[in-house]
Amino acid sequence: MYLPPQFKAKDEAHARALMRERPFASLISTDETGLPYVTHLPLHLQEEGEALVLLGHVAKPNPHWRYLKARPQALVTFLGPHAYMSPKVYPDLARVPTWNYLAVHCTVQAVLVEEPAAKDALLKKLIGDHEPPYAAQWRGLGEEFAHKMLAGIVAFELRVTDLQCKLKLNQHRPEAHAAMQATYAAGGEDSRALAAWMDKLGLHGH
Repeated sequence: MYLPPQFKAKDEAHARALMRERPFASLISTDETGLPYVTHLPLHLQEEGEALVLLGHVAKPNPHWRYLKARPQALVTFLGPHAYMSPKVYPDLARVPTWNYLAVHCTVQAVLVEEPAAKDALLKKLIGDHEPPYAAQWRGLGEEFAHKMLAGIVAFELRVTDLQCKLKLNQHRPEAHAAMQATYAAGGEDSRALAAWMDKLGLHGH
């Protein structure tokens, strides 16, 4: 993605935080015609020492897993909070509106997880992210049902080989930060999340 130096995250911890806060990602591969093929799906971030691995799955009828098998390199994008920014935040009038946002792009190397026990373990990590109590219900449904459900999906590990994190919060316009933060703090959910990220990054203005 286009990444001007002032918007490039200096600390990878910010990328990891974003990926956990907003786990609903876009997985992008190329199909047989060379066009991008996109699946929207939740991914679980796993840290293995310094390495980052994303765990996920698709329905078996979704051809995406076949594209990953044929061409294991893919792209994963995470979109964080985003919101419009009015030029009213500036002390002068010769300004234009903008849109602020946070995003992470990961180049990944895919490996399919096909063995039922390994698939089950992967699913439990995703359940742990979103509804831990469901794990007991899943176990209670019985082995036959579980195997039938597991047979209906293809799971995968996506090993992150390169990562870009863009935090576009007008870092290069400190004269606007105080008004920006006040505006975002009074807005909707995404706007308030951007105000919190301004706090995290120390963008308080004059």
